Formats: sequence, structure tokens, C-alpha cells
Amino acid sequence: MSQSLSEKTAAAETYSFTEKVESTSIASSLEKGTVQNEATFVKSPEEVKLVRKINRIFMPLVGLALFIQFMDKSTLGYAGIMGIYEDTGISHNQFAWLGSVFYVGYLVVQIPNQYCLQRLPISKYLGTIFVVWGISLALTALAHNFAQLAGLRFLLGFFEGTTYPAMFLLIATMYRRSEQIVWYSFMFMCNALCGAFGGLVAYGVAYMHGLKGMSSWKWQFIIWGCLTVVAGVLYFFFLADKPKSRWFFLTPEEEKIVDARTKDNASVQNKDIKKEHIYEALREPRLYCYFLMSLFLNLQNGAVTLFSQQITQQMGFSQLNTILMGIPHGAATIVLLVGSSFFSRRFDELAYVGMIFSAISMVAVILLAAIPPGPAQLAGLLISATTPLYTLMQASISNNVSGYTKKIFYTSANLVAYCIGNFIGPLMMDESTGPRYIPGNAGYAVADFLCILLFGYIRWAYIRENKRRAQLLQEGSIPPPPKNREELDLTDKEDLYFVYKP
Repeated sequence: MSQSLSEKTAAAETYSFTEKVESTSIASSLEKGTVQNEATFVKSPEEVKLVRKINRIFMPLVGLALFIQFMDKSTLGYAGIMGIYEDTGISHNQFAWLGSVFYVGYLVVQIPNQYCLQRLPISKYLGTIFVVWGISLALTALAHNFAQLAGLRFLLGFFEGTTYPAMFLLIATMYRRSEQIVWYSFMFMCNALCGAFGGLVAYGVAYMHGLKGMSSWKWQFIIWGCLTVVAGVLYFFFLADKPKSRWFFLTPEEEKIVDARTKDNASVQNKDIKKEHIYEALREPRLYCYFLMSLFLNLQNGAVTLFSQQITQQMGFSQLNTILMGIPHGAATIVLLVGSSFFSRRFDELAYVGMIFSAISMVAVILLAAIPPGPAQLAGLLISATTPLYTLMQASISNNVSGYTKKIFYTSANLVAYCIGNFIGPLMMDESTGPRYIPGNAGYAVADFLCILLFGYIRWAYIRENKRRAQLLQEGSIPPPPKNREELDLTDKEDLYFVYKP
């Protein structure tokens, strides 16, 4: 016979006062069919101090990793206007394939990467990977034809494919759910900053043309390859890869605060790969919604990342000015990321903000297709970034998926779609449809519209589930949360006190 909520609470004498308050707070959120507004949560001065320490020690290395990763991937885009066509004899469509084959390697690594992330120390794993990928990037300067370039691009994608899943996972374990959107946005701001700062570096490298008998595009690969190797050594020894890492120099009191934060972020690190978590994920419609969203968003991302310099040059800018135009493009992306992060935190809302920014991306590609070639097209290019949407989507996964293996699986599935989207996207920019690429841009616009619908469905599904759990709670069908709830590595489906954030 079911007990009422009051009877269950009275019976739970073995639970501490803190746990009772937590349970009541979650119950209140469920009864409203909404999530608790974590923006109103006030951290203690001790926790504020701890978070600042984590930020100082951990986030600079995250930012550096994403900056290097994006720059290494983007070197091909700059090479496209620095003489790689002439030196290697490749065509426009072969260049598009070089952009796509990178994501074949990115895709292939995802399954072994999921295993390695859970079984190996992330700092040692990433550090080793960085060294190897830096070497493969530098060797690209020795390529003389399409086949050699394609092989090295595949290897670069294979090694770089480890970075995003690792950083998503580390942020999900280090920070409270309400904090994660800020740091996911920060990750992609590093990419955008790379677009701006990397343009300045590329501008300087362009003047190295002819040095030691090599074209400037080759110097780019050598310089960034060497810097990546140095970064790998840094990560191997100094990256904090767990909430109680020795590099945080935690006091006993701070360790207790870390334990409390772990309850909130729903990520309990462990080395056991739980197949039941994977089976549970495969039965959930939202997994496929996230998969499709990632695929659709990255059609546009892959094309813009690879061809933005060439599109800009077709607007009438010189080679060097084309490189410098990466600065306003990167700055515009940062503005969009700041805006999406601000509004999602201000209104405690991910899906609605995602729908709005999907509409902005859709308008951008319509402008690129509709406006005749010229400087006016720059308006569409500046707001074409889909990284704010990808950030919101990843934050939604991190906030609403618990269970360590399940969270890794969701993130890996997301990365698989990321690879497929970025693989197909550049191929939609067929040379015969240039310079406005109307069929490709029309396809990106449709994909953005479908993302609006998917964001809306996910929001509806989360609110519906919160209301269902609230009804169960009112009926007395949910027992009190276990005392060691944060240590059990429960999935969001198993833990009926888990509150979804739409």
C-alpha cells in the first residue's frame, strides 16, 4: 500500500536534516513541473573561494587545449589562400574532401576514445595524444599531393577527436550544473578567439613565404605542430583531471565542498563501464534528437570553418585582408556565445534560447545565398556560427544526463554526429554552385529550421517527465532518496529525484 509523502518523510528518520531539505527542495521543483532555479543558489564564501581556485588552475589549460585544437584544424583553411593549391596540384573539390576526411578520423576514434577516457588517467592520455598529433600536423608540410594530404588529415582528425569529449567530461565533473553552460561557452569562445588571434598569426606567417625555400602554408603547419607537442608535455604533467586532483591543493574542508558539488553535477567518476547505462541510453528518443541536432548544426559549421577565408576572398578582399577578416568573424562569434550564455543563465532556459539562435543561423545562410557576391555578404558570414547552438546542446546533455557511462555515451554519440555533419557539410559547397553556393546554403537553412523543432521537442519532453515525477511524488510512489545517493552513479532515469533542466 502506498505511503503519502508526509508519512514517508516521517519514516525517514535515518536521513540527515540536510538530505531531508534537499529532498523537499527537489520535490517542490518537481511539483511545479519545472527545474529549481539554481541561479538563486547562494554559494558559501568557502565554495566561492574553491571555485576561483579551480578556475585558475583548471580552465587556462582547457582554454589552451581548445585554442590549439581549433587552430590546428583551421590551418588548412588558411593554407587554401597561401598557395597549397599551386604547390600540391589539388582542385577545389579535393580541398573540400580534405576538410571532410579530417572528420572520418574524428569519427573512427570515438569508440576507443570512450573506453580510454573511462579507463586511463585523462591527463596522461591527452598529453600523449597531443604530442603525437603535433608531430602529424608538422609532417603535413612535407606533403606533395592529395593522397599524402588526405592521409595526414585523417591522422590529425583521429588524434584531435579525443579533445572535445575529454573537456566536456572534465567540465561536467568539476562544476555544478548551473555553472557548466558558462564554461562550455568559454570552450567555444576559445575557438572564436583562435579565429581572431589565429588570423593575426596567419597574417605574420604569410610574410614567411619563400623562407628556406618553403611556402607560407608549410610554415603554418610546422609552427603549430611544434607548439602542440609542447602543449602535450604540459598536459601530461599538469592537467587536473579529477575534482580532487592534487593540483587543486584541497584542504579537508574543501574536499567536503567538492563532495557536495558532486551531488549537483550528477557525475561520479569511475572506471567501470556499465553496459546497462548504454542500453538505457539507446532506448531514449532524446539521444536521437541530440544526435540529429549535432548532425544538422555541423553541416553548416564544417562548411564555414573550411571555406570562410575563400568565401571572404570571393567578396573582393585581397589575400592578406582576407586573413585579417577572420578577426571580426571571430569577434562576432564571441558576441553570439556571450549572448547565448547570458540569456540561458538569465532565464534559466536552454531550449528556448537554442531555438532563437537556430533562427539566427538560418537567417545567416539565407543572406549568404541571397546577397550577390560582395562585401555586403559579410553580414551573413559574421552571424553564421553554429557554435552557440552546439554549446547549448552540449550543456543540455550535461545537465540532463546522469550516470558516468551514460554521460560519456551521450557525449560520444553527439561527437559521432558532429563528425558526420562536418564531413558532409563541406561537400555541399560544390565548386559548380559557387560563389553563392545556393543549394548548399539552402540545405543549411533547412537543417537550422529542423534544429528549432528538435529543441522544442526536447523541452516538452523534459517538462512532461518532471510533471510525471511530481505526480508520483504526490501519490507517495517515490521512496526517500538513499543516504549515499551521490555515490551510487545512478542514471537520471533510475534516480526519480533527478530534476531535468529544459
